[in-house]
Amino acid sequence: MQAFTLPDFYMPYPARINPHLERSREHSAAWARRMGMLDAPKPGGGVVWDEAALAKMDYALMCAYTHPDCDGPTLDLITDWYVWVFFFDDHFLEHFKYSRDLTGAKAYLDRLELFMTADGETPPEPENPAEAGLKDLWERTVPAMSQGWRQRFITSTHNLMVESMWELDNIDRGRIANPIEYVQMRRRVGGAPWSANLVEYAVHAEIPDGLAGTRPMQVLSDTFSDAVHLRNDLFSYQREVQEEGENSNAVLVFERFFDCSTQEAAELVNDLLTSRLQQFENTALIEVPALLAEHAVPPHEQAGVAAYVKGLQDWQSGGHEWHARSSRYMNEGAASDPADVLRGPTGLGTSAARMALAPGRTGLRRRLRQHSHVPFQPVGHLPLPDFHMPYPIRTSPHLDAARRYAVGWARRMGMFDSVPGVEVGGIWDERRFLGLDLPHCAAMIHADATPEQLNLSSDWLTWGTYGDDYFPVVFGTTRDLAAAKLCNERLPAFMPLDAGATPEPTNPIERGLADLWRRTAGPMTVPARRQFREAVEDMTSSWLWELANQAQNRIPDPVDYIEMRRKTFGSEMTRSLARLAHWDVVSPEIYRTRVMRELDTAAQDYACFVNDLFSYQKEIEFEGEIHNLVLVVENFLGVDRLRARDIVADLMTARMRQFEHIVANDLPALFDDFALDEPVRRILTRHADDLKEWMSGILEWHRRCVRYTEAELRRILTPSVPTGFSFPFLPVGLGTSAVRLAAPGVTGGTRG
Repeated sequence: MQAFTLPDFYMPYPARINPHLERSREHSAAWARRMGMLDAPKPGGGVVWDEAALAKMDYALMCAYTHPDCDGPTLDLITDWYVWVFFFDDHFLEHFKYSRDLTGAKAYLDRLELFMTADGETPPEPENPAEAGLKDLWERTVPAMSQGWRQRFITSTHNLMVESMWELDNIDRGRIANPIEYVQMRRRVGGAPWSANLVEYAVHAEIPDGLAGTRPMQVLSDTFSDAVHLRNDLFSYQREVQEEGENSNAVLVFERFFDCSTQEAAELVNDLLTSRLQQFENTALIEVPALLAEHAVPPHEQAGVAAYVKGLQDWQSGGHEWHARSSRYMNEGAASDPADVLRGPTGLGTSAARMALAPGRTGLRRRLRQHSHVPFQPVGHLPLPDFHMPYPIRTSPHLDAARRYAVGWARRMGMFDSVPGVEVGGIWDERRFLGLDLPHCAAMIHADATPEQLNLSSDWLTWGTYGDDYFPVVFGTTRDLAAAKLCNERLPAFMPLDAGATPEPTNPIERGLADLWRRTAGPMTVPARRQFREAVEDMTSSWLWELANQAQNRIPDPVDYIEMRRKTFGSEMTRSLARLAHWDVVSPEIYRTRVMRELDTAAQDYACFVNDLFSYQKEIEFEGEIHNLVLVVENFLGVDRLRARDIVADLMTARMRQFEHIVANDLPALFDDFALDEPVRRILTRHADDLKEWMSGILEWHRRCVRYTEAELRRILTPSVPTGFSFPFLPVGLGTSAVRLAAPGVTGGTRG
């Protein structure tokens, strides 16, 4: 009996099948036998796979569905890769997950990585079928691909192997991840980014190295991966959770987090799957063409990118079809036709007919809700929840001096002056800046700073907050995305890697950045400057992402929102600055580990969600914003603001509990795993302590600051009415922000 009824799936692309299916079935069976996969013993007797089991799982059918257009030899190689990865998963399960053998698992994975050799390296002799298969596949694949692709593929393969230890550790501890941690980690351990790399091989078109790291291409890979994994979790829940004792499954994660039934959790997972697919479409249709135009990508590379996007779409529809048919999964009633028959009309212009065949699968309700938000709705004060904050507050003794300094610096940078687009007053005035009290925030998150360091921290907070207010007011009200982009493109010129001359600043953003860069980057090495500049650019570019969503009146997808929120909040920049203080002591490899990445992102999310709770009325009612997690949850789940508030608070608590778990358990284990010396251990321990103070300081600043109080909001964002006039309200709704801005006394301001 099935654990739950499978939901209706949103699948906008028709499944097609490769004509070379039978050839690859024969080839993959022979290859698996030759690698020793069909007689690999289990520790307790029997074999991991036999020929009948492999035939029943039918990975050749999966690859024929997911790569319908490639030739026979390419399909053979792709199928062999999938036979290998599923064998690896099952072999690892039998030998290490069931027995909870963490030591043996780590040694197994470390040795397996030796078979992904660089040019000129010789791998060791294989000792098991997983090693034999990887050695053979590596030698057959990499000669055809560029060095950039090889590195991306090594990273993806490393992740899906090594992050299996995270799953194993959670099973050993009986620990179920929180939803944010789960999505992040599932991407790495689940292997879909690896599948996206193989799509490049299958379509004979690589992503140009200059585009591979951009947001649009990364979002394509991430949304593809999340959709593949969420779908797999729905089909595999019964086998993984009920039969094998796994706890790395989104349905189980949602069951526990939302305290709901398995069926309700499955529906929520499917809703998120739909949202991720629609984020993929939005990125492919809007962001990718703009990226290609911006980089003047030549026609042959544009065609390659288009082939890659189409290959990812084929994988989604084909992967779904295979899950509906494979004996590996719970799929009763999911497929009603033979494997070589396609349901309904396919091809250009037939999507409307497919909608008529399956109206529940179109995702139209989700898309309509995402784009139909009415801005400036009166929502009133949002009662705040209890906050789980286990860490105390400390404050610098230099706070008063920093306050006096900061207001002078903001004045010198022109932050109280009028700017184009805000002629009535400025973005800020002095009274508003004093109410912000950003030096108080800096004094709590950098309690041990010298006076000069505290001034610098205060100024960075001032600059980032001013910029976050400046972009929506100057560019957002007029939807002038082109001008915003030009403004952002000038900013790197004020962060020269050689610490040399900069252009003449034309506005407070440029003036402030030039001053801060000179004071911050001067002592840094060139590589450290480059990394820090990238972090600043990530933050300023994220402001353009907000403007683009605003122009579409599109409430963000929940996963995209959380990941971009870390950048819009400036937390990525803060993290980078902290790391660069120890550039020559701590290896970058350490900061790339799961432990450090999850430590940082858990802290970042806690602080970002604090801001969203405190700023809800300010952003939704007074500024017509859509970038607030409470609103994102309201929209995604169809709940009221109080229920959404409670979910956000639960997410904060879950991330804090995860942070505490990492500090208590994972960080000491990291020290031992990498045999770190005492100076590095002290630095990383101090880094964790700094994050504790960063979170507690940000929470306390929000509690004390007037920025989010209703009285201050009405003072700043409600127009002054001349005596004798009756003007009881301002127009609200879509298209009225310019009227509100032009009204006397309205000085601007935005989220955060």
